[in-house]
This record gives sequence, C-alpha cells and structure tokens, in this order.
Amino acid sequence: MSIDPVALLRHYHAALQPYDAAMAAACFAPGAVYVSPGVNGKIEGRDAIIASFNAYFAEYPDQHAEDGRIDRLSPLAARAAWRLAATSAATGQRIVRHGVETVQFDAAGLIIAVEVEDL
Repeated sequence: MSIDPVALLRHYHAALQPYDAAMAAACFAPGAVYVSPGVNGKIEGRDAIIASFNAYFAEYPDQHAEDGRIDRLSPLAARAAWRLAATSAATGQRIVRHGVETVQFDAAGLIIAVEVEDL
C-alpha cells in the first residue's frame, strides 16, 4: 500500500484543531513515540500520548495552531513548520510557540514517531 505522508500529517493535525481525542488516537500506532520540548521529553505508547494530549488541551483549550510549509521527506515521513498560540486555563498566561514537527508513519499509515522542535 502506498501512503501520502503529507496528507496523513494534515489529517493528524486536523485531529488537533479543534482537538478530537478519538480522531487523534486513530492516527497513532500502539507503540508510537512522541518527543517534544512541550512535554519535557519522550512519551511512549499511543495511550500515553493521548493522555498527555488530553491534559494539554484541558490546560490550553483555546489553542490555535497553523501549519506553514509541509514537506514530504520520504515515502513514510513528512515535516511541517507550525506556529501556535494558547492561553492557560489555570493561570491565564498566553503562550506562543513555533517550530517544526517531523512525523514518521508505518506502511499502514499510522504514526510511529513524532519529533517536535521549537525554533
């Protein structure tokens, strides 16, 4: 089966804007790994990734993210430049971040690895 990693990355990001936990979970392989400075390290496993997303979006329910350029890196990987703004529900503090996200997929089109870099 041939996959389109750019289309899959866009679909994954659509699950985050607005956040849809079931749709996001369906994007990840069970053993996926998520690495980001926003989570202070590495999260391993789909369930742990979605639990982290649930906590994040509870804290930042108004997050608005936009992709800039999305590039196909290989038949199973894509990279997006992104920017986001969100407000903490607990403190009212506004955050603004931007960076790149590299997403790797398996042959079935499920995410096996996400690496986020803030710029």
